[in-house]
Amino acid sequence: MTDSKIALVVRSGWDGHQPVETTDVFIPFLQANGFAVRIEDSTAVYADAAYMASVDLVVQCITMSTIEGAEVAGLRAAVAAGTGLAGWHGGIADSFRNNAEYLHLVGGQFVAHPGRPRNEYVGDGKDGFAHHTIEMTPAAANHPITAGIESFELHTEQYWVLSDSYNDVLATTTLAAKAGDPWHRPVTCPAVWTRTWGEGKVFVATPGHNVQDVNNVNIKTMIERGLLWASR
Repeated sequence: MTDSKIALVVRSGWDGHQPVETTDVFIPFLQANGFAVRIEDSTAVYADAAYMASVDLVVQCITMSTIEGAEVAGLRAAVAAGTGLAGWHGGIADSFRNNAEYLHLVGGQFVAHPGRPRNEYVGDGKDGFAHHTIEMTPAAANHPITAGIESFELHTEQYWVLSDSYNDVLATTTLAAKAGDPWHRPVTCPAVWTRTWGEGKVFVATPGHNVQDVNNVNIKTMIERGLLWASR
């Protein structure tokens, strides 16, 4: 018996986001749902048009890094033709900062996780952590990714993202204006969104800094559902 769908997991970039360990959390789920999983540590595969046409879902976990023109063109073409694209945190929302075509496809770009007040930084790896709420939007109540999930609290990196109104936002988070910050009022950003691109679908969740975060029951549920929703 052969698997009916193909999932391509592309993971590399900054090790602090645990690209191998976090994607490993979801590979058994994909396999249990009928996907044959291929793992790559380079975006070079995106330029293989024949292979990408066979892929039902791309799960990307690459923080920062760069991407070649032919690779991003191949990813955009595949998604437009029906391949799903999904990811979490910096693995999708902080990839390829210098590539406008990629940012246009994904619909949001990380710019900050302010965390502690600057004068309280201690260099323990958690200076960018903040207690915050992932606030579900009215649209979340009946969406297959978020149905039944209520707003919930986290203490981890809270992403400030730049985005556009083409996203269908399922959850938001509001960043405080703290003493010493150069911004003067709270800022609300999308935290979970979907986006259609041609025949394809894109799913992004900004929570998911590390293995502990992606194993949070609410985050894990949304990511698992988001993978299935995005797939061709």
